[in-house]
Amino acid sequence: MARDRRSLLKGLAAAAGTLGLSTAFGPARLGAAPLEKVKELGVLRVGLYADNRPWSWEDPSSNGGQPAGIDADLARALAETLGLRADIVLFAAGEDLSDDLRNVVWRGGLLGFKPCDVMLHVPFDRAIIRQEDNVFFLAPYCRESFGAACSRGGNCEAMPASFKGRPVAVELASIPDFYLLGHAGGVLARDLVHLSTGYGAVSALAEGRADFAVATTAQIEAAVADHPGAGIQVRKSALPMMLSPGWDIGLAVKENSRTLGSALEDAIDAMIASGRLKAIFSRHGVEWRPAMAAQPQG
Repeated sequence: MARDRRSLLKGLAAAAGTLGLSTAFGPARLGAAPLEKVKELGVLRVGLYADNRPWSWEDPSSNGGQPAGIDADLARALAETLGLRADIVLFAAGEDLSDDLRNVVWRGGLLGFKPCDVMLHVPFDRAIIRQEDNVFFLAPYCRESFGAACSRGGNCEAMPASFKGRPVAVELASIPDFYLLGHAGGVLARDLVHLSTGYGAVSALAEGRADFAVATTAQIEAAVADHPGAGIQVRKSALPMMLSPGWDIGLAVKENSRTLGSALEDAIDAMIASGRLKAIFSRHGVEWRPAMAAQPQG
């Protein structure tokens, strides 16, 4: 499963929005709705990636396994700002972002999955924006990047190759996985411990199952916050030869739902100005970093 589209959202690819994991299945007779229709219904239907901690996942400890995470909290805050109830739909990531956008935002799935009014955690990238005619991209609300961490006493600033012969944790079939497989001629290939998520890879450091891990910055920070006594150390310098400099994350609505998009963008701007968005990130142990696309152009 290509989770780095959700992470880097696979940079520019990733996710076959197949089946939603919530109970919100039903006939797709109603497409994603513009602002007036959404307010009439009183519900904001929000699509989030499943198993994408710390952004969105199903919390088994909550009543009925409620969606949790940064994006889940943001979805509820956006709905509240518009005077609506949030209907959060978790859907499985696949291989192609275009499929996700088609199934979750503008058309709906083949098995009766009804489109969402808005999808969060979408890469805000000019190349993607140019190729997706049925979707309106907006409100870049944060920036992500890749990083690394190591277990207590390790030298995180060393070349990753220095961990040869020791367990190195990484999310399977992700950009960090490909990075480590090719690093220094593949010297770490036999040392890789593949896990289902980047958050799990970093958590493996706390559990004594790995000495080094590569994941997204948010996954690293959240895992460190959730294992406060484990002594996980975070690499301060950039990973050598990591081609991705980082990416912006935003929202997507159906092309004809621009009035809803504008209202959501205003809500995001207000949350940034008030510090509410930063506080949402902080609750999950993650530092909020402003999207590059949202910065004043000088």
